[in-house]
Amino acid sequence: MNTRKAQQVITGQATTDGAGVDLVRVIGQPALMDLDPFLLLDAFRSDDPNDYIAGFPPHPHRGFETVTYLLNGRMRHKDNTGNEGVIEPGGIQWMTAGSGIVHSEMPEQQDGLLEGFQLWINLPSAHKMDRPAYQEHDATNIPTETREGATLKVISGVTSQGTTGPVTQPLTDPVYLDVTLQPDSEFNEILAADHNAFVYVISGQLVLEDTDGDRVDLGCDQLAVLSKGDNVALRSGDQASRFLLVAGKPLNEPVARGGPFVMNTAAEVRQAFSDYQRGNF
Repeated sequence: MNTRKAQQVITGQATTDGAGVDLVRVIGQPALMDLDPFLLLDAFRSDDPNDYIAGFPPHPHRGFETVTYLLNGRMRHKDNTGNEGVIEPGGIQWMTAGSGIVHSEMPEQQDGLLEGFQLWINLPSAHKMDRPAYQEHDATNIPTETREGATLKVISGVTSQGTTGPVTQPLTDPVYLDVTLQPDSEFNEILAADHNAFVYVISGQLVLEDTDGDRVDLGCDQLAVLSKGDNVALRSGDQASRFLLVAGKPLNEPVARGGPFVMNTAAEVRQAFSDYQRGNF
């Protein structure tokens, strides 16, 4: 098998977003603006309410999907179509913004640890104006797979052992795994050879090879862009590690960004701003 290697290592950058929420930006920063079809990856982790309490007040999106995955804490979401709910620990919200939606994401807590991720996934040009939609699942609906030395939470995709995540998106065929490895353990998984993929360390340390065959040690808030191949092989260090393994089908289309909108051309971004300002979302 052709094992994927670390092609590029990215360290997350501290930044703020929303109404001043402190977070770490991993994809969407100068060192890695995107990894087709992935447009952004933010990690937030704090037990200081001053870092997160202002949340993300109402804001628009068009042309892509937002994926919110919570490890700790609670987040209430609302949108301008009447949808409302609370994402609990271990829960996932996979929102297809499509033609346009205005939503808010606000912490449903006054104190305690808030920890999770937001991933943006592009939509192909033919589907950027699809009707907005949600796939929401709490922790009880996300299957867990146990292997020797490893535990996987399967959010989307199908593992080599046949565990299937509840989220489906045939346009990009994503794999989204939350993996915990015991100390000094190995993890191997098959991935579609033509898909782009990355591994992001939540805690502990991961060991893999780079494209030159040298050892790479990944620590907390570091991401490795993986070379093409049909499987990935990872090893933990002398402590338990937890990481995200994410892969998806590249769209190979132009990307035009404009704040909360991601389209294919600058003219389409300007149209999105105009539509939003006219109240047409």
